Formats: sequence, C-alpha cells, structure tokens
Amino acid sequence: MGRWSKKAEPDDVIRITGAPHNPREDIDRRQARYLLSMTIRTLCFIAAVFAVSVPWLCAALIAASFFLPFVAVVIANAAAPRVAQNLQGPGVSGAHGFHELGPGTDRTS
Repeated sequence: MGRWSKKAEPDDVIRITGAPHNPREDIDRRQARYLLSMTIRTLCFIAAVFAVSVPWLCAALIAASFFLPFVAVVIANAAAPRVAQNLQGPGVSGAHGFHELGPGTDRTS
C-alpha cells in the first residue's frame, strides 16, 4: 500500500463548528459595537443640553456621556478567542510536545 492509501480514522475528523470566527468579521463586529456606544454617548450629551432645566437629568446625561467612552473601549477590545475552547481533532490535544527544562548545574567555576 502507498502512503496515501491510509483511511481516515474517526479521530481525524475536525469539526468546523468549533473553529474560531474570521478575524475580519470579529473586527467588523467590534467596530459596530464601538460606533453604537459612541452614538449613544453623543445622544446623551445632546440630550443634556436640552435637559438643562431638569438639573438631575442633565447631570445624569452628562455623567453617562463621560462614562460611556470607557465602556465602549472595553467592549470594543473584547475580541473573540482565536482558538475555540472545545476543538477536537489531530494536533489540538493540548500536549504539544514541549518539555520543561529541569534544574541545571552551575558550571561557572
């Protein structure tokens, strides 16, 4: 038998449903969330200008307009994981063949 005639074992199946998202789609999703957050922030600031006659509402809207940029950045930076947590198949067992170096001996003398 040739080297290409080996039949695939059931363990050799890679499930595409566990694959990570496309990085471009992830960036697009994050940009859309950031734009939405910044739009809400702008609307809060504009509403605060019109709500100046109601001091507590004006203060709450201004506080929200200052707080939302921090929230927007945290949400925008929350990227999808590059590797799915439940991947199964060849090469994803977690044991990558890396070995930790043992204690060494001091040979400086």
